[in-house]
Amino acid sequence: MDLLWLWIVLGVMGFLALATLTTAFICYRLMLYSGPRRLPGEGEYEIPVGDIYTAFRDDMIAWTKMIRAFPYKEYAIQSHDGLTLRAKFYEYEAGAPIELMFHGYRGYAERDLSGGVERCFQLGHSALLIDHRGAGLSDGNLITFGILERRDCLSWVDFAVEEFGSDARLILSGISMGATTVMMAAGTDLPSQIQYVLADCGYTSPKEIISKVMVDMKLPPRLLYPFASMGARLFGHFNLNEYSPMEAMRECKMPVVFAHGDADDFVPYDMSVRLFEACTGRHKKLVTIHGAGHGLAFPVAQEEYVEALKEFKRECGFDF
Repeated sequence: MDLLWLWIVLGVMGFLALATLTTAFICYRLMLYSGPRRLPGEGEYEIPVGDIYTAFRDDMIAWTKMIRAFPYKEYAIQSHDGLTLRAKFYEYEAGAPIELMFHGYRGYAERDLSGGVERCFQLGHSALLIDHRGAGLSDGNLITFGILERRDCLSWVDFAVEEFGSDARLILSGISMGATTVMMAAGTDLPSQIQYVLADCGYTSPKEIISKVMVDMKLPPRLLYPFASMGARLFGHFNLNEYSPMEAMRECKMPVVFAHGDADDFVPYDMSVRLFEACTGRHKKLVTIHGAGHGLAFPVAQEEYVEALKEFKRECGFDF
């Protein structure tokens, strides 16, 4: 009888271990894994999924056509863990400030940042559109919600200083996960060439946004988030809880401008409010675009958005 109970206990423990690993793997595949990618061909255009983007479809296609027709230079660097990361450079004019631009979760540079090039040109900036690891033209199959992407951002900063010169004026800008990436990079000591950071609809932490999405899906985050974290460690070999934008903003020394639509139902507007309040940068500004959904602050109010950035630059004392 004792041997039978031993086998029962071992069987239950084995089943629980298998169920735990299976759940962690499913969370990893659903949230963190980026499989084979097919980018749109000539005459094809990809618009983010969701009814809120339909009204801006024509603008997004026009912006994509613009950057496809505009001269650009391709760049590639190696990440700290051996991936080839790629970007395209669109020069407004020689010597113009350069924005290093980072796209959102499961997006890619052309889709998410074509409108950003239009905005850059309105501000007199050049644009370096960067594909995250596991996205677009870059290598990899892992999405880490900004954890490893911030290290890639710092590698791109080093590259930009070397490529464009010690007198280059650089700006870190990102949308959604890209905003989170540049905010976390801003928690480190950045070189003097970095002028400021633009964070558009970024989230407060990987844990908080993953938990929020789980709630939206009517799933219990207290139960499932530990499996997501376990999946990241076991199968992605990184720690989802290693760092966060909130921590970075408490350590930030850079000027930071936050932009967010107050109708964002994916990354809540309140997250940017809290990040703004936590920010210890030399200058900070919160730009609220009323009625804008996720990632739509610029398309909804282009003139207001650009004027707010011009005002921020004047407040910081920048002469560009």
